[in-house]
Amino acid sequence: MRRLPPRPAGLAAVVAVLAALHAAGPVVVQRLRYERAALADGEWWRALGAHLVHHDLRHFVLNLAGLVLLWWLYAGDARLRDWALVALAAALAVTGGLWYGAPELAWYVGASGLLHGAWAAAGVAARARWPLESAVTLALLGAKLAWERVAGPLGAADGGLPVIVDAHLYGALGGLACALALRLGRRPL
Repeated sequence: MRRLPPRPAGLAAVVAVLAALHAAGPVVVQRLRYERAALADGEWWRALGAHLVHHDLRHFVLNLAGLVLLWWLYAGDARLRDWALVALAAALAVTGGLWYGAPELAWYVGASGLLHGAWAAAGVAARARWPLESAVTLALLGAKLAWERVAGPLGAADGGLPVIVDAHLYGALGGLACALALRLGRRPL
């Protein structure tokens, strides 16, 4: 039987920050989103801020559901500090990937790149607990990313927000690289 998710206060804090930013409205989204021209003008905070704000309530709830699921399944497989480093690495990988790999993309918001980074890191971290779960987790992520490369996003975009599948790939690569650098899944927890 699966244990209750660890560190509910940590999850509550992350949800509170994301909810406060969402509740702050479109002006905050405009000031934090990845915006290529603004980044080029030196608004460096957008490199991280874009991953904390969402286009609309549906986008926010979908990302929040993904966060809660990953937290429930994998939060206990690494230290909170390690998960924060994974999120940072995924955010920077998404921002850098979009900057260099998608120069036509004018703007981006959402936590899906971070969530894919956490998913990849979770697959690595779960190895210490159960190697089969680790392999299945990484295989499912790989299959989803491959599907998105061939057929496009799994979910339908609505509300004028396109799904930027490149962010998923860059986030997963950033999270995977960070998990391997931290040697998650190789030490006793």
